[in-house]
Amino acid sequence: MRPLRHRRLTAVVALATLLVTAAPPTVASAGDNNQRRTGYHRVGYFTQWGIYGRAFPVKKLETSGAASRLTHLNYAFGNVSEDGRCFVDGGPGEGDAWADYQRPVPAEESVDGVADAPGQALNGNFNQLAKLKAKHPDLKVLISLGGWSWSTYFSNAARTDASRKAFVTSCIDLYLRGNLPGSTPGAAAGVFDGIDLDWEWPNWEGEPGNVIRPEDRENFTKLLAEFRRQLDAYGRTTRAHHPLTAFLPASPATMDAGYEGRKIFKYLDFATVQGYDFHGGWDARANQQSALRVPAGAPDNPDFSVEVAIDGWIARGAPRDKLVLGIPYYGRGWTGITGGGNGLFQPATGPAPATFEAGYEDYKKLKTLAGNGYTVHRDLRAGHAWLFDGTTLWTYDDPAVVLQKTLYIRRAGLAGAMIWSLDGDDDNATLTKTIGLGLTTW
Repeated sequence: MRPLRHRRLTAVVALATLLVTAAPPTVASAGDNNQRRTGYHRVGYFTQWGIYGRAFPVKKLETSGAASRLTHLNYAFGNVSEDGRCFVDGGPGEGDAWADYQRPVPAEESVDGVADAPGQALNGNFNQLAKLKAKHPDLKVLISLGGWSWSTYFSNAARTDASRKAFVTSCIDLYLRGNLPGSTPGAAAGVFDGIDLDWEWPNWEGEPGNVIRPEDRENFTKLLAEFRRQLDAYGRTTRAHHPLTAFLPASPATMDAGYEGRKIFKYLDFATVQGYDFHGGWDARANQQSALRVPAGAPDNPDFSVEVAIDGWIARGAPRDKLVLGIPYYGRGWTGITGGGNGLFQPATGPAPATFEAGYEDYKKLKTLAGNGYTVHRDLRAGHAWLFDGTTLWTYDDPAVVLQKTLYIRRAGLAGAMIWSLDGDDDNATLTKTIGLGLTTW
């Protein structure tokens, strides 16, 4: 007889399948019968800083089995200078050249078990990525530029034709040609295959202090065009296609303020769509952060959900086969919850205590809470789960929710799934393997 836990998961998956396929069609799900994919993108973000407190070196992608389930690996992040250039800087808050390419990686952290030799041209994460690609030749590695903290000067880089040309040239020279500061020319050539733009956000508030201009909306499209032009020119010398992708927001208001809808997809191989951070500790009540659909009884109207985000992009002209859904490997939490019940939508006093950041906890930690004072609750119709112990609530994606989302991706005819971020998974890459299972093509 199968273990009880396995039988319960099987029942949850079966019910989730029924709910996804029986749900009323939306813009995203309509017409799926006319569009079947022969393969799906499986994109994972690897964080530069994960090698420290989270003890997540590149090697774990190999030992956990995650690497073999991915098609693309995005390295987070590359910085943009005030004068609009790609750059690597070891200054506080500016970058971490030590982690990127200077740190001698010991044998026990090395993908191939071989320690970095003294004086070799390339060390650190970049050298480990090269070793990972040697084991997985079909894996594409992209440098992701910007992110929440380093989108400050994107507007400067995109502002004029001259600034766009100079910015793109600097990024290709630094990352694709591999000309790293203080290193042998071309030392990192071949590590990165393409560019991912994570500008948060054009003509819309992101981190305080970001430069924002109304013309960002048109300039983002022009920046993509310049990247595509120069990447194609570089590709003629390497005899390879160099992918260009972008991370896009979930908020319809941000879509309208910063993006020219259909136009941007002319230049992108695909775009990843924010499928998380719909709510968090900044809210006064506990809520969902990554639900597939807006739950019944949600206090906000309108509200955010995966369907709202995907339908929003499709309504603005995005081709569904270029949309990749973002899936979180972390949860958002609240504490001091009153009001009883299962905790959802109840008042809270603030973000829940956590390992690295209040209100933010990795899946690998949250999975240990189930049954240890916390009860798992599910809304299969809305496609989300949460943990509640009577005082503290964590909203997160577990394997059942992740599998439900892969079924949604298939039905909606989307391009695949994206992971933020790989270091949140457990040592067995449970969530990544679930995505691999859900997006396997037969």
